[in-house]
Amino acid sequence: MIYLEVAVAAPIYHPLTYKLPEHLDPASLAPGLRLLAPLGNRLVTGYLLAITDVAPKNGRLKSIADLLDPMPLFPSEMIPFFRWLADYYQHPIGEVIKGALPGGLTTESGRTVTITETGRDHLAALTNQDKETPNWLTTLLSKGQLSASAVRKIWKKEERRLRKWQDQGFLIIENVLRTDKVKTKTELCAKLSDHQPTPSKLKASETKTLALLQALPLGQWHPQRELARDYPSARQALRSLAEKEMLELAKRQVYRDPFGEPALFFPKPETLTDEQQAALAVLQPAITAKKFTPFLLHGVTGSGKTEVYLRATETALAQDRSVLVLVPEIALAAQLEGHFVSRFGDQVALLHSGLSAGERYDQWQRLKNGTAKIAIGARSAIFAPLANPGLIIVDEEHDPAYKQEDNLRYHGRDLAVLRGSLQKAVVILGSATPSITSFYHAQSGKYQLLNLTCRIENRPMPEVEVIDLREVPTVSGHPPLFTNQLNRALRQTLADGNQALIFLNRRGFASSMICQDCGHTVQCRNCQVTLTLHKGNRQLVCHYCGYNTTSKIICSNCQSPKVIGIGFGTERLEDELTKLFPSARIARLDRDTTSKRTDFLATLRAVHQGEVDILIGTQMITKGHHFPNVTLVGIVWADAGLGLPDFKAGERTFQLLCQVTGRAGRGDKPGRVIVQTHQPDHYSVITAQAHDYQALYDRELELRQHLQYPPFSRLINLQLDGIDEGRVREVAETLARKGSELACGQPGLAILGPAPSPLARLRGRYRWQILLKGAAIDSLHQLCAQLYKAHPTSRDKNAVKLTVDVDPENML
Repeated sequence: MIYLEVAVAAPIYHPLTYKLPEHLDPASLAPGLRLLAPLGNRLVTGYLLAITDVAPKNGRLKSIADLLDPMPLFPSEMIPFFRWLADYYQHPIGEVIKGALPGGLTTESGRTVTITETGRDHLAALTNQDKETPNWLTTLLSKGQLSASAVRKIWKKEERRLRKWQDQGFLIIENVLRTDKVKTKTELCAKLSDHQPTPSKLKASETKTLALLQALPLGQWHPQRELARDYPSARQALRSLAEKEMLELAKRQVYRDPFGEPALFFPKPETLTDEQQAALAVLQPAITAKKFTPFLLHGVTGSGKTEVYLRATETALAQDRSVLVLVPEIALAAQLEGHFVSRFGDQVALLHSGLSAGERYDQWQRLKNGTAKIAIGARSAIFAPLANPGLIIVDEEHDPAYKQEDNLRYHGRDLAVLRGSLQKAVVILGSATPSITSFYHAQSGKYQLLNLTCRIENRPMPEVEVIDLREVPTVSGHPPLFTNQLNRALRQTLADGNQALIFLNRRGFASSMICQDCGHTVQCRNCQVTLTLHKGNRQLVCHYCGYNTTSKIICSNCQSPKVIGIGFGTERLEDELTKLFPSARIARLDRDTTSKRTDFLATLRAVHQGEVDILIGTQMITKGHHFPNVTLVGIVWADAGLGLPDFKAGERTFQLLCQVTGRAGRGDKPGRVIVQTHQPDHYSVITAQAHDYQALYDRELELRQHLQYPPFSRLINLQLDGIDEGRVREVAETLARKGSELACGQPGLAILGPAPSPLARLRGRYRWQILLKGAAIDSLHQLCAQLYKAHPTSRDKNAVKLTVDVDPENML
């Protein structure tokens, strides 16, 4: 008897064991396959983890229903990686794997609901009596049926009522199988026959089509669509040539192109700096040795870290091993993509959420079958199906965007180190401003430290001038957006024919709306946060839940029409700069202007080609970009993150300031930076002005050691949320008391809280949190598991949800 260890795509924390049915051949099995497995009274997608002939100790076993793929979707080498993830982040292993795979690959059984003629009359009469008719019932009456996805949303709440109506003959409930939403794309393709017969007399269209194929690489399949694009008559000619056995026609898999507009081209430099050569002299032997070695590449902005990545990639490819490159966000993926495509061409594959489901599936397949050797993407690319990675690169390793903030709350940088350890790969963590934890590991010997202390061609770091906004004359009690010093510097930069970059880590026009009569602020109806004014589309938008409404409103408190915007964002900066410099060519880069990859690339290309004089942006423009003609960087408000209730606020402010400062003076001309701040004496501002990472690190380490925060301890954040504020508080307090009892007598364990989250209400749900702190992660995991078991679970809509966040990055 063959037994299968299967992780099911359901909230079950451990794998399940199934039998193999007689109709399936054992030879068709391999770890990494998707299966259709029974779970309760339904069928769900499962992932085969192992095959064994050892019978489990528990009782009767069910057989799997079917295989969903002919070949595994991920290599078996990744299974230990998935097991570790599920255990460490306290997450169901099947859902770990489901989240790792491309979207649209979940087959499961579902239910459809169809109304009968008798039911239509009865339920229509019933709705006429009720004051409020549920939306799903209105849809059922109008369309006659509810789809499987619609039924799934209401089943838990309405199952009893639906079953009752079925028994009464009003409804028909049918089980259906919901198949994958994404499929392999195939097209009719042609290639020349290996043995060309003596041609008979050919038509003109056949001769031209044959010439088209002969001009293309021999032995390869070419899509009919592309041939017909060059010569419309090729479609018919291909069929007649196939009949004459001069070519072959077949349905072949083709890959959807995720690249669209070509990325920027970057030539290979002829020489390396001494520091780059020294770094590679250590990296290349480590890659050749084929063993796990983690490095922290600490290089100042403009020191050539990217070229080190590229040369290290060449070494890994020469060893016939693949390469994984992580970037913190899609915008930066486009920049790094240009470097790698320029050097390695079609060996590069992209993996990030900006791709369509079909494009992502195709890129996944290219990596799995080895057609592509280099995977580039944001944090989810850590799951790229590489059986034998030799090099894993994490660019801008300090960036908090590597932390997933919902569902499986993993950290991409930490998983890169883990995956390198499991698959014997070299890991490079690169940054000009490393995270305090990573630098601590480098100082303690856990990572090897490589330093790039000088810019390319020994270009100087930019001079940084700090403007104390407390001493700037105010207008209506507020300092101007652009001080006289920044205004004059912008005019001089434009007069010299150079480019300027203006940074503010807030988007929108005004950060809040306030009533002039009563002082009431306009808040999101779902969250306890103010709505941001976006003047361009005349909307007020919540940047947390996406709720939006028109900007033409009256005060909900006193009905006054005098509601005005206060504060500022990148949209307002663009408006003000357009008035100050009407002849300047101004562009803006933030999430509002770059929803598409093509928009982002077009703006980058315009900056590189000198078609933009002033570039305004959020943190999107602070990392990795090389703008040789930018000689001035203006930081409008350096204090934005310093007031946040987060122990990493100082570190993150320093990182942002240093990163955006590093965009200046990267070409032949020296750079200048002007920082406007209300806190010029804050250590983050002082150390950023001096480009002194070591001083920042020493200060942060001193503070954290005193408070026993990471890297001197580990944290797990327990987040509780629900629609009843009193109930959430009650559950949080009960759970915290239980935690204190369990932690009592265990040295090094501490329970902080409970307390309302800094963002106390989001998406209509009230939020409280409990912080578990301890020196040993195993003890924290054990305590967390005990508290999770103690938390009451319920299907009730008023139930309080508990979310576990191991190693939290965001304390809000």
